[in-house]
Amino acid sequence: MIQSSTVFETSIKSLPLVHRGKVRDIYAIGSDHLLMIASDRLSAFDVVLPQPLPGKGILLTQIALFWFDKMAGVVPNHLADIALTDVLSDPEEIAQAIDRSMIVKRLDAIPVEAVVRGYLIGSGWRDYQLTGEVCGVPLPAQLKIADKLAQPIFTPASKAAVGDHDENISYAQMCEQIGQSQADEIRDISLQLYQRGAEYAARRGIILADTKFEFGLDRDGQITLMDEILTPDSSRFWDAASWQPGAPPASYDKQFVRDYLETLDWDKTAPGPQLSAEVQQSTLARYEDAVKILTRE
Repeated sequence: MIQSSTVFETSIKSLPLVHRGKVRDIYAIGSDHLLMIASDRLSAFDVVLPQPLPGKGILLTQIALFWFDKMAGVVPNHLADIALTDVLSDPEEIAQAIDRSMIVKRLDAIPVEAVVRGYLIGSGWRDYQLTGEVCGVPLPAQLKIADKLAQPIFTPASKAAVGDHDENISYAQMCEQIGQSQADEIRDISLQLYQRGAEYAARRGIILADTKFEFGLDRDGQITLMDEILTPDSSRFWDAASWQPGAPPASYDKQFVRDYLETLDWDKTAPGPQLSAEVQQSTLARYEDAVKILTRE
C-alpha cells in the first residue's frame, strides 16, 4: 500500500498556476518549463469525482516515468533534467509535489488524443454495435465484447476541456484538424508505442486492451510525447488469465469504478457521486497491482 498524504488539489504559491486538469495541476517554471503534479483526484466519464484515491498520483507518476524511460528510443518525451529542489524551496510545497511530479519542457499541445485499440471494449464497442465501425474503421461482423482485433487500430478523439466529454473522431477528421503529415506521424508513433507496451505487458500476464497518448510540438516543431503514458488512468489493463471474448475481463485500471458508476442513477455530469470506502479501496488496489506487476524487472 502506498503511504502518502492525500493531495486532492495543490496550492503552490511560488509558481504561477497554468492549468488544473482532471488529475494534474500544472505550474509555470519560467517560459520554457512546467511543474506537473499528479493529484489523487479520480475522474470517470470526464467528471472529477469528489473523493480522492490516496497515493494515486504517486502511482501514476511512478509508472509513467517507467514507461517514458522504456520508450525513449521510439519518440522524444517532455521530461526535463531539472531537480524538484531546484524549483521549490518551501518544505510544504515540496511535500505536495515530491514523488508525484515531473518537471517538463513546455510544448505546444496537439489537441487530439491518440487512441490505439487492440481489443473491442468501451466506446469502441458501443460504436461497433451501432455502426459496425470504430471511428470510421470498419470491423468484421459478429465480433463480441472484449474480442481481440486482427491488428491494433488507431482511433483518435478530440481533446475535451475539463467537465466536457472527449469525442471519438475519424482519422480523416484528425487530418483536417492538424494536417495529414502530422496525423500520419502521430498515428505511426502511437501504434509503435502500443505494440511495444502490449508485448511487454503480455510477458507479465497482462493484456493492454487500449490506451491513449498525447503529443505536443517542441520549439523545433518535433512531435514529442507528453502528459502520461500507459498508466491505469490512460489505459485498460486486463488479467490475461481471465480474458475471454464475450465478457469484460478482470482489470487493473479504473474500469472497476466505471462499472460501479454505471449501476447508479447518475447522468454522468458534475458533480460526481460519492464512492463507498469499498469501491475506493478496490480501485486503488487495482492501480497498485498494475504498477507492481508492470514495473518489476
